[in-house]
Amino acid sequence: MLYRLRLSIRYDFARPTGAGRQLLRITPADLPGWQEVQQTAITITPQPTERSSFVDFFGNEVTELVLPAGLTQLRFDMTGRVLRHRDETELDLSATPANLSLDLDEITDLGPHSPHHFLRPSPRIPQVASITDFARAACADAATVREAVEALGRAIHAHMRFDADATEVDTPIAQAFAGQKGVCQDFSQIMISGLRGLGIPGAYVSGFLRTIPPPGKPRLEGADAMHAWVRAWTGAEAGWCEYDPTNACFVDADHVTIGYGRDYGDVAPVTGSMRLAGSQSGSHSVDILAED
Repeated sequence: MLYRLRLSIRYDFARPTGAGRQLLRITPADLPGWQEVQQTAITITPQPTERSSFVDFFGNEVTELVLPAGLTQLRFDMTGRVLRHRDETELDLSATPANLSLDLDEITDLGPHSPHHFLRPSPRIPQVASITDFARAACADAATVREAVEALGRAIHAHMRFDADATEVDTPIAQAFAGQKGVCQDFSQIMISGLRGLGIPGAYVSGFLRTIPPPGKPRLEGADAMHAWVRAWTGAEAGWCEYDPTNACFVDADHVTIGYGRDYGDVAPVTGSMRLAGSQSGSHSVDILAED
């Protein structure tokens, strides 16, 4: 599936800002055999005083900015063209849950995609006893790790209710899980905590999700969303698979990947610091259009 992407992130400041530095992780990733980036461009308004780019440890493209003082508005716009391939997986070649640790013991690579980086608690995803117990019960009948991933994703989808007003970006996962509502970030980080509690490596994926309007209804501008889902390591033979607990489905061509990390903090779209003397507000919109 070939997509044209457009992302806009806007901030409005009540008073002129001081200078600041920002890191952007908003461009789709090139993933051989899975996702091909044909074009991307980022526009910053107003112009930064310095701009550079680098690739972080997990292989994500990062745009680094130095921003001038005196801003009352700041806007980041990304456009892109991406070819996304369908998941052709038919056979479940993943390990059994009992044998996954043996496969992990054989992995000596500590590169960016090594499962060892995604097995232990991370800053935003601690081990939570109630989530581990929930995951253990949900996956009790799974014959393979892939079956366990799907069983846990479906159980979280049933346990949680999507509510954009229920949590903030820094709401602890234990609180979101206990309240049984949140957004895709919460669904995904709760699932990752459950997987890790069972000894299954889980990574956080940031990206975009194409939304399809109901039959007979027009597609709305900005209706597509920045999204998050889960990447789970299922053994030496099958490797990684990706699951979207917010929508209770394995990831396919409607999901466009930006990057991977241990949790949201590793792939947040905008991070950095800026001196402020007043309030601020922000908004974002995403458009994903399929090309014939």
